[in-house]
Amino acid sequence: MFAKVFARALVVTALTCASAFVACAEESSIRIGPIDAVLTTPANVERPPVALLIAGSGSTDRDGNGPQLKPATLKKLAEDLAAHGIASLRYDKRGAKGWKPAFGKPEDFRFKDYVDDAASLVDFLRGKFARIVLVGHSEGGLVAILTARKVPVDRLVLLVTSARKQGDLLKAQLEKKLPPQKFEPIARAIDNIMAGQVVDPPPEGLPISPAMQPSIASAFNEDPIDPLKQIIIPTLIVGGGRDRQLPRLDLVALSAAAPAAKTLWLPDMNHVLVDVTDDGDDLKSYNDSARPLDPDLIDAISAFIIGAEGPRN
Repeated sequence: MFAKVFARALVVTALTCASAFVACAEESSIRIGPIDAVLTTPANVERPPVALLIAGSGSTDRDGNGPQLKPATLKKLAEDLAAHGIASLRYDKRGAKGWKPAFGKPEDFRFKDYVDDAASLVDFLRGKFARIVLVGHSEGGLVAILTARKVPVDRLVLLVTSARKQGDLLKAQLEKKLPPQKFEPIARAIDNIMAGQVVDPPPEGLPISPAMQPSIASAFNEDPIDPLKQIIIPTLIVGGGRDRQLPRLDLVALSAAAPAAKTLWLPDMNHVLVDVTDDGDDLKSYNDSARPLDPDLIDAISAFIIGAEGPRN
């Protein structure tokens, strides 16, 4: 039923089925400007709600995969949402599968470009679905927050999203992994880059070329808290107890910035949204595209997108 609606962008359409739910969905590969995306629509659902799935950091593609790690987080999420009668649009971030000339020079990139991309996809979806919901994973949560401040949407979902500037988060993560003598010059360099300085040469362990440092600084300096405080649409914030990249304090800080938001803490879920038992299992999950997402997560997101009440914990 969506063939005419998306005729100008349609490239190829396929039918997929999620056997666990005995449900089928139509997948259409489309191009919206320079952005390559996949629209997943549930079978036999007239005018469903739609989730714009926004990927996390790095050169992450529409499925939630990068050059080294391939958990297929967004592909699985799209399939699970379709099984609950929810459409989704997921897309290749700038830089995924190579940098396109249409995006300009890589060194001219600024973090607001991610927000502009997401906003353009919201505009594409507008009027075609019952409701538009932004679903941001990790860094994608920050993009979703900023996009919700830029264009009207109906709901916001933040999945394992940091409450801190990315430069500060990176320092906190590296401090846990590196000995002081290696961490200290990297921390100074990050601080200098965040302050608008060019660090040439960058210290060992921080392979950011001088030409790319202004671009990276634009990402390092975005603060999610102030814009989140200004968002009044229904919001769901989700964190995981097995997430080694983000502690629970980030969920607590986001919740304090959005006191009306629903929150969900899943004790066995990790950063790629699957349940794991220990650190070794966590590492394996980053390249396990077949491992299902946390079922309570899917139930909570689906209920929230559709509009049903969900738990606050």
